[in-house]
Amino acid sequence: MYELKIITQFAAAHRLLNFQGKCEQLHGHNWKVEVFVRADRLDSAGLVRDFGDIKAVTQEVLNGFDHHYLNELIPFQQDNPSSEHIARYLFQELSRRLNDDRARVSKISVWESDSACATYWGE
Repeated sequence: MYELKIITQFAAAHRLLNFQGKCEQLHGHNWKVEVFVRADRLDSAGLVRDFGDIKAVTQEVLNGFDHHYLNELIPFQQDNPSSEHIARYLFQELSRRLNDDRARVSKISVWESDSACATYWGE
């Protein structure tokens, strides 16, 4: 099994509703996002997937988050824009755009600080 990882980031504001603590107040993060893609075999060029393709698709999705108030975005109308929900949304959206018959998004980690992250992976 092969696994690739790209790292990128975005900055955005959010607040956590129904949360007892300071994160219920409007605040922002510089989130770091790790995208992992796995394949059990390589393509004819000897790659799991072109890193540039993974980066470009991820950036397209993150452009909709960068410098926005996440609570107002459609993916977070029903769910708090927590790191956990952001990771799940990115996993689902990037899987839809990147998965093929050989390579698949295996997990997404979303870091809201240098010492705290949430990871979501499919089953």
